[in-house]
Amino acid sequence: MDEESMWRGFYEKLQQQKSVEEQVHESRNMQLLRNQAYINGQWMSANSNCVFPVLNPADDSVITEVPDMDACDAKKAIETASNAFETWKNTTQKERSYVIRKWYDICQKNTDYLAEIITAESGKPLSEAKGEIAYGNSFLEWFADTARHINGEVLTSPWPNKQIMVTRHPVGVVSVITPWNFPFAMITRKVGALMAAGCTCVIKPSEDTPLAALAAAELAEQAGVPKGVINVVTTSRKNAPNVGKIMCEHPDIRCISFTGSTHVGKILYGMAAKGVKRVALELGGNAPFIVFSSADIENALNQAMLAKFRNNGQACVGANRFLIHEDVYDKFVEGFKAYIGKKCILGPGTKEGVTCGPLINDMQAQKVSGLVDDAVKQGAKPLIGGKFSNLGSKFYESTLLVDVKPNMTIYGEEIFGPVAVCLKFKTEEEVVKIANSTNSGLAAYVFTRELGQAFRMSRQLEFGMVAINDGILSAAEPPFGGIKESGIGREGSKHGIEEYTDIKYTLFSGLDIIQDVDDSFFEKFGSILKQVSQRAALEESTPLAPLKEVEEQEEQQSDVTDLQGETSPGRDSDSGNETLLDTDSEPEDPEKIDFYVEAVGWNLIAAQWPSLEVDGMPPMTLLLSRNVFPTSQPRFFSGQRHFKMRSLGLFTHYIDKWIQSDE
Repeated sequence: MDEESMWRGFYEKLQQQKSVEEQVHESRNMQLLRNQAYINGQWMSANSNCVFPVLNPADDSVITEVPDMDACDAKKAIETASNAFETWKNTTQKERSYVIRKWYDICQKNTDYLAEIITAESGKPLSEAKGEIAYGNSFLEWFADTARHINGEVLTSPWPNKQIMVTRHPVGVVSVITPWNFPFAMITRKVGALMAAGCTCVIKPSEDTPLAALAAAELAEQAGVPKGVINVVTTSRKNAPNVGKIMCEHPDIRCISFTGSTHVGKILYGMAAKGVKRVALELGGNAPFIVFSSADIENALNQAMLAKFRNNGQACVGANRFLIHEDVYDKFVEGFKAYIGKKCILGPGTKEGVTCGPLINDMQAQKVSGLVDDAVKQGAKPLIGGKFSNLGSKFYESTLLVDVKPNMTIYGEEIFGPVAVCLKFKTEEEVVKIANSTNSGLAAYVFTRELGQAFRMSRQLEFGMVAINDGILSAAEPPFGGIKESGIGREGSKHGIEEYTDIKYTLFSGLDIIQDVDDSFFEKFGSILKQVSQRAALEESTPLAPLKEVEEQEEQQSDVTDLQGETSPGRDSDSGNETLLDTDSEPEDPEKIDFYVEAVGWNLIAAQWPSLEVDGMPPMTLLLSRNVFPTSQPRFFSGQRHFKMRSLGLFTHYIDKWIQSDE
């Protein structure tokens, strides 16, 4: 070895060491970086103490190592979530809303730190990572509000003495299995919903991007999410099948929520079927992007860039097949090529100005490259791109393919990469047939200025989501999900919470049983009502007044009665105040009145005597008409007793006797 070679080798080693030191320093600067799993509010290692590396796809550098957990660790996490569910399910909707909202607030404050982690482990540009945080946080904000609106129903009963009530209840422990393309947003979209419903969970993030999940758990802990409600199990690709199996088949798991490929989704669906468990599956797509001759081409081109190259084409709703009407095909393709060349800037996500980062791993890079190479061999033509960049093995150039034929694999398969395939069509009927000729049915994009055509496309396209004249359709408010082999269930919207609830139907029967308790009670009560009615016909009502003042007036009136032999009733001024008869000599007991109304129920009491009438009216109607009871139930419960209800004295007296006899 000559001296020059020796020094060159020495210099290269120094540079490598410097690079490693910089990477370690950069990792230490990530304030939310966690390298342990999260179970029962504790940061812990795998039972086996095994770990696996998390790589930065831009340069294959090791960001950190995390526990390589197995089925035993997953079982522990599930049992922890099951124990926590017994408490969390009994929290009020308001309490759950508060906790989720606090989680949202903390995530918002930590946007920059979360984005650094996402860029490091997924490779996407920092600006896109921040966009994902905003998108993911929108689900926490939405479900914090929606948590307070999980409502049941009271249905019309076909029977006169029965009541039908429908309520929603949390389904239980949920297995959450998330992908690598949106490692933060896919967690908040699922966990925000299930927590709002009252469920707990075990999260298994992708082995490529576990750090965003751990950071989200850290912020959830800071927000006050109770121990065991959220648990994160990290595992390598080697242990993933065994961990996934127990997360689907464990008896304490009641729902599996998965986002990922259709192939894996079918496997998990089969496992879940063994225990007849609920599934929420968001699987692959093969989205058509249809441009009619009437479309605004400039808008279509701008939206095509968003629909195709967001996250470098690694999105389940990403446009896969560009179906362009023959009248505008050349114009669109020419413009699309120019836009790709100008706006698709390839590079590491941390570099300013980069819009397209690396593909997530070598497997994905080889898949995309293989699809393009196969199509080119069979006659397809790349107008731009079509090869790897010299930046690295996972940097694939943004590509536009034409002359693609139905017999090519790329024609019918989800690409999941930065490759746009353009096809020509003549008629509306033809493009609908082409668009629907897939087993997938997640999203579709249509560009037209004809309103009738827009409605026809919405109706005829066999996809769970259709965007008209737009390339971005996902948000927290609408239901996200597909049909056919693109999944089961919906995420986001109010339906996102309902996926994690069971419906319970309760029939209340025998509601007239109170009439059979003591017939003498109703005879006495009817007699009282008759007396009230007769007195009401002869006297005017006394005005409402505070208890103390009324008693002072009564004492004065009593003195006058003793002297004159009769009392002139006081007349209320025309103030709009309610009045109440004073017909009973027994004092009011406010606490006892509250007890009776709570125990028997205001509406129940009012409905119990349909067969009894006084002066041609049901008893409660009579009481209300004579102002014996307050006409506003909420006011009655409020404790604002600025009026005296002596007429309730005998009523409570006999209710007391009825309760005692019932006991």
